Amino acid sequence: MTFPDVLRSAVFSLRGNFMRSILTALGVIIGIAAVIVMVSVGQGTQSELDQMISRLGSNRLEVFASSSRQGPVRGGAGSAASLTDDDAEAIRGEIPEVQYVATSIRGGGQVVFAENNWSTRWEGVNADYFPVNDWEYALGSGFSARDFSSAAKVVVLGETVRRELFGDADPVGATIRLGRVPLRVVGVLVPKGQGNWGQDSDDIIIVPLETGRRRLAPAAAAASTPATATPAAGAAAAVPRQASTVQQISVMVGRAEDLAYVEEELNSLLRQRHRIAPGAEDDFAVRNIAEIVSTRTQTTRLMSLLLGAVASISLIVGGIGIMNIMLVSVTERIREIGLRMAVGAGPKEIQAQFLAEAMLISLGGGFIGIALGVGGALLASKFGALPVMLDAKVVLMATGFSVATGLFFGFYPARKAARLDPIEALRHQG
Repeated sequence: MTFPDVLRSAVFSLRGNFMRSILTALGVIIGIAAVIVMVSVGQGTQSELDQMISRLGSNRLEVFASSSRQGPVRGGAGSAASLTDDDAEAIRGEIPEVQYVATSIRGGGQVVFAENNWSTRWEGVNADYFPVNDWEYALGSGFSARDFSSAAKVVVLGETVRRELFGDADPVGATIRLGRVPLRVVGVLVPKGQGNWGQDSDDIIIVPLETGRRRLAPAAAAASTPATATPAAGAAAAVPRQASTVQQISVMVGRAEDLAYVEEELNSLLRQRHRIAPGAEDDFAVRNIAEIVSTRTQTTRLMSLLLGAVASISLIVGGIGIMNIMLVSVTERIREIGLRMAVGAGPKEIQAQFLAEAMLISLGGGFIGIALGVGGALLASKFGALPVMLDAKVVLMATGFSVATGLFFGFYPARKAARLDPIEALRHQG
């Protein structure tokens, strides 16, 4: 028998049991559709994570001041006065592999413009903060060198703050108030959206570091001081104990392969500068962004593989269904097989026919599953909150799975049919 003859015979046999063929293919349809949707969601999640990582920057280190302690009460991370501008300058000068060193302090408060107000966080930063965090200006020119050195009352707005205070208007040149401190808007940052830790990256205002130290931090401390408390007690809770204290130092390394070496040098340098005895606890904490990135990437990749594996179980179930129905078909058609062999069909022709039937069921279910899977992924992307990324390779992989399912689970029934004894088959009373 030629291939067209085998194919026509297989189609004729399946049409004779059309509903059973459809129900048999249902397992493959569900399996292929599930594989496409699950793998597309996994790839979409991985792509979104990669974008978030690229915005964060993988070749950087974050240095935080440790928590303060007053008797049994411990403050939050960064509340101790253990990092200073001199530490940042020492890192810049003594570790050649470092490209940028950004220092910052932070706080929160209510910003007001006209009748609008918004509660947000502020950061006082130096000039290196913007390249380290990949911030660019959407409007305005940003801070000048004089603004950084003179504690100028200027501010750069994140997009969320700009929208809440000004709507669609251009805020550059306008004056807002943070508490009682007036600040002139000199720029608006390009929107970044959700940050790597789930926060709104655009819900922020940025001022020069000295402006934050001299004007915003003292004002916040005065506002938070109870009437019965002494000024010194209130100042200790909110104002750095030294004029040059910073809460965070962000270090950008020129080459990612130097990150481990720079981290080691950084720890050694700060322990030496802070006169920390061997074996004593550090008064600072270093966070390696690359390690966090690697962990999150690996976790997401494992989750994608898990989703694909779970979806593949449906394919296995569908394949078992094909094998079961084909075995039933062989049992029902023993006399037909005997007649074919009696008129000259060999074992290879019988095996080819039953294998073709299994392949048609699997491929037909595969194509329907591909259509449903692509449609489901597009609907999930449009109406759902899940990130989805369709890839032609996924569709090709699904097609390959459907072919492999038909071959693997159809081979045993086809081989069993081919090995039947023609005489016994003709004697069979079915």
